[in-house]
Amino acid sequence: MAHRPKRTFRPRRADSSDSDGAQETFAEPGATGEQAARDPAVEGPPSGRGHAEVAELLRRGRGRRRGRAWASSRHTARAAPRLDGSSAVPADEEDGAHHSSESKDDQSSSPNSSWTLEDEFSSVVNIPDATFIQATYGKCKLARAQEDYISLDVKHTFTNSGVKKNSEDSESEPDDFKDIMPFTLKPQTLRQRMAEETTTRNEETSDDSQDEKNQDIWEQQQMRKAVKITKGQDIDLSYSHESQTVKKFDASISFPPVSLEMIKKKLNTRLTLLEDTHRSHLREYEKYMQDIKSSKSTIQNLENSSNQALSFKFYKSMKIYVENLIDCLNEKIINIQEIESAMHALLLKQAVIFMKRRQDELKHESAYLQQLSCKPETSINKTLAIDEKTQSILEEVESRRARRRQARVLSGNCTHEEGTSSDDELSSADMIDFQKSQGDILQDHKKIFEDVHSDFCNIQNILLKFQQWREKFPDSYYEAFISLCIPKLLNPLIRFQLIDWNPLKFDSIGLKQMPWFTSVEEFIGCSMEDSKKEDSSDKKILSTVINKTVIPRLIGFVEFIWDPLSTTQTTSLITQCRMILEEQSTCENEVNKGKQDLLKSIVSRMKKAIEDDVFIPLYPKSAVENRTSPHAKFQERQFWSGLKLFGNILLWNELLPEDTLQELGLGKLLNRYLIIALVNAIPGPDVVKKCSQIAAYLPEKWFQSSAMRTSIPQLENFIQFLLQSAHKLSRNEIRDEVKEIILILVKIKALNQAESFIEEYHLDHLRSVIKEFE
Repeated sequence: MAHRPKRTFRPRRADSSDSDGAQETFAEPGATGEQAARDPAVEGPPSGRGHAEVAELLRRGRGRRRGRAWASSRHTARAAPRLDGSSAVPADEEDGAHHSSESKDDQSSSPNSSWTLEDEFSSVVNIPDATFIQATYGKCKLARAQEDYISLDVKHTFTNSGVKKNSEDSESEPDDFKDIMPFTLKPQTLRQRMAEETTTRNEETSDDSQDEKNQDIWEQQQMRKAVKITKGQDIDLSYSHESQTVKKFDASISFPPVSLEMIKKKLNTRLTLLEDTHRSHLREYEKYMQDIKSSKSTIQNLENSSNQALSFKFYKSMKIYVENLIDCLNEKIINIQEIESAMHALLLKQAVIFMKRRQDELKHESAYLQQLSCKPETSINKTLAIDEKTQSILEEVESRRARRRQARVLSGNCTHEEGTSSDDELSSADMIDFQKSQGDILQDHKKIFEDVHSDFCNIQNILLKFQQWREKFPDSYYEAFISLCIPKLLNPLIRFQLIDWNPLKFDSIGLKQMPWFTSVEEFIGCSMEDSKKEDSSDKKILSTVINKTVIPRLIGFVEFIWDPLSTTQTTSLITQCRMILEEQSTCENEVNKGKQDLLKSIVSRMKKAIEDDVFIPLYPKSAVENRTSPHAKFQERQFWSGLKLFGNILLWNELLPEDTLQELGLGKLLNRYLIIALVNAIPGPDVVKKCSQIAAYLPEKWFQSSAMRTSIPQLENFIQFLLQSAHKLSRNEIRDEVKEIILILVKIKALNQAESFIEEYHLDHLRSVIKEFE
């Protein structure tokens, strides 16, 4: 960067922008010319004075103009005159000349100014000579050399603008001041003088513009680093490049006056705004700090508050506990389903084995007896073809029957009838395989919750958690509908406990004795005591659990595993179903739906048993007259098997609707199979015994009406058969069997038929029997 002159020698252009100074500067260069043009005395040499005196007078006036330019530039007062050791002009005259010059400038700036050259000359008293002027010039030149100022202008051409330039930079004159001295100036207008002055100023600033530009760029960068000016921020930098750019003056534009007071006022306004903004930010900061402090205090108070802290901790712990419980059950439900399916498949396999074996044995035995009843010449080839297979099956069946007879003899049961056995014995090998498979399943069943804490697998512990919630915060407990959530949470655990439960076994544990049942009952009992509401929703928990968990499993046993011909299975199933269906519940709709589904499955299974398992063959009387013949034994076994099914069906009289039981037991089984077999049988004590057993299976509830004189319509065929048998026995004078038949008629409320029969055969001793049942 080139050497830059000291800023003490830099022109004060800001002062030239003042209105007064500008007017003085622009008016001075041509002032002499205008005076010379207006004053006739200047046109020629003045009278009484020589040419030299006029030149000195002009130089004297020029010196006063330079004095005004220095004053307008606001340098140190009277700096130039003091460079001279002494002045020929007295102080009062010099002050007077200066004062007259300022008055002249003021007058020239106004449109009515009438100042002339003569007025200026009249203010001068003494004119110095050439020797004094030369000495003064030498002193000024020496002073300029001592100020360490090197002019960049080599060739000095003296012009009016040059005179103005040197008058603004310093109080001295240019080097060629003595050689070039115009005495007469061309008259110029005010606009021309203003344009000429502007050109002069531009030339003055052009020399330093490049150095100032570089210097200003550096200063601007340093200032931006200091104050961290962000992009887009408009800050007025006093030394910015934009502020230093000098635009060409346009005389048609008038600028408002600018002073230090105005700048100070604007800065004070800006400062006031920033202070207000700062105060508002401080207030907001204090407010936010106060809010933070208040929030922390509230949190501390809530944490220190006993009730709220306990409730918060309890809810938080309960939330974590329920989430962990759900995660545990979701993970274990897969294993539970697998074990449950394996156990169900094992029981189903066993049931299918019994059913298929019974049907195969019935088929082969019936075929064998049918061949025996045929002519020998037509059955020889067939007998040879099936003899080996049939013989093996018949031998196996007979061996099982023999074992059962022996067991009954040992137990003292001598009233058993052939055909009433379930025939569900397994061979030793099959029994071992079944027990081994069942043991493996139960072993896997025990491992499901081995790695689980008791709080997540014990139903009593789980319900205890919710009981604490109900006791501590009952409102939130009931608002959360926990009674609807508990059955879903307990479903996997209850199914886990029901895996080893077989409702068809005579020694199976009842639902009321199961741990989960007692735990739920205790939970509901505590709810009834603690809750003020009589219609507490917790009452529905047990019925919902039974409806959603127990009944579906029970339906699976009924449809696929239950054998209606087995009295043991039927009795056990009825016991479980009675407890389930008679359980009190306030959720009537759901219980009715589950109950209807269960009853439908029971009815469907009994219909299937009647169609598939009941078979009573009809043989000629010659084949059945001998009660020891195979045909008579087979027919007898099948009749008692059907009668056993009839009794098992009627055991559901308190659970199934009466019309459903009458349709199944009387319509489909008694009238279609049993009555036909009785009609084809030989009348005698055996027939009466069978009829008495049929009447014993009939529910007493059907005949409790005292006004009832005739039996139900479905028993009409049975009543007619009884009357026919009574007639036959009366002819044969078998009194005891006739009395037994009359008792059967009275029991089933066929009183009108019994009275008619007594009157017909004059059995007056039996009238008392009828009166006992009326």
